[in-house]
Amino acid sequence: MIAGTPDAHPGLAGGPVYLDYNATTPVDPRVAEAMLPYLADFFGNPSSSHPFSQEPRRALAEARAQVANLIGARPDEVVFTGSGSEADLLALRGAILASGRPHPHVITQTTEHPAVLETCRALERLHGARVTVLPVNGDGLVEPAALAAALTKDTVLVSVMAANNETGVLQPITALTALAHEHGALFHCDAAQAVGKTPLDVGELGVDLLTTVGHKMYAPKGAAALFVRDGVRLEPVVYGGGQERGLRAGTENVALAVALGTAAQIAAAELANGGPARIAALRDDLHRRLAAALPGRLHLNGPDAQRLPNTLNVSIDGVLGHELLAACDQIAASTGSACHSGTHTPSPVLTAMGLAPARALGALRLSLGRWTRHEDIETAAAALIRAAAAG
Repeated sequence: MIAGTPDAHPGLAGGPVYLDYNATTPVDPRVAEAMLPYLADFFGNPSSSHPFSQEPRRALAEARAQVANLIGARPDEVVFTGSGSEADLLALRGAILASGRPHPHVITQTTEHPAVLETCRALERLHGARVTVLPVNGDGLVEPAALAAALTKDTVLVSVMAANNETGVLQPITALTALAHEHGALFHCDAAQAVGKTPLDVGELGVDLLTTVGHKMYAPKGAAALFVRDGVRLEPVVYGGGQERGLRAGTENVALAVALGTAAQIAAAELANGGPARIAALRDDLHRRLAAALPGRLHLNGPDAQRLPNTLNVSIDGVLGHELLAACDQIAASTGSACHSGTHTPSPVLTAMGLAPARALGALRLSLGRWTRHEDIETAAAALIRAAAAG
């Protein structure tokens, strides 16, 4: 049994208001406590046969079951990996190589995470794959009709994320999966941003492969998992001793698996107890405060409804996002721009949605989380309003 959420997090004390939960989350103290014994006391190799292996083996199985429960999978369908990027690589490269086709076809979409887009480029370069990158509409959504038009008899895999990391838009995964399956293609979903924030069930979604990332849901970096539906064949990402169903060899990191499992258990409890609704209310309060103080200047990027409960992406006319945040030392948040040699370029996600460069450069990504409180919203809103007025 896991105790209730601590009122405060030691890593957030005394610092600016943290509104960058989509980048990474602080490790929940309950998660840290659960993993510590497996860094010291229970050090055995879970694959060994002597008594020192028994507790690590049991803990590994429990963690697998906890992750499976959160996403509606079977425990033996969960493969632990070292990161979300590795899980995406295993899914995409694994499916393409296992297909045995000389020129396999892969479909993704333009606002995917680089872990997927760069893997697709590597598949083109190294394995002769043909890649189709679908556009998105003004809300950042993939239109099912666009996927239907792109599917061919050679399509091996479709990969579309559950939720965008910048705008929080939730893609119509169930409809997209059904179309892929009609053409005999597998469907992979990078759900790094969505798992733990909104209910997800792999059975209801119909996906064949799904990526879960620990540091997006209060576990340490280096803990992730790939759901691999029973019967789906993949080429391993690491060869060796046969761990993780033979897909990812190497002695398992039991401590990180326990951390991910514990984080999944806590997330499942919070989903059941209305946690997302509390965070959505805070997000909407922040949006209302900004809109009231900046009439005509504030613009929501992405849909109002079909998005993650914790994510607010807005642009403010007349300011640059990175300059605004630099002037707000009371806030830790992100913009949609990227800095290259001192020059900021608009977010590819926002430009793919059709936003003008000036609006994209004025964007702020404000993402809330488990330790966001009402007083944080008051502080953040006041600071942003002051900085926008000065700008």
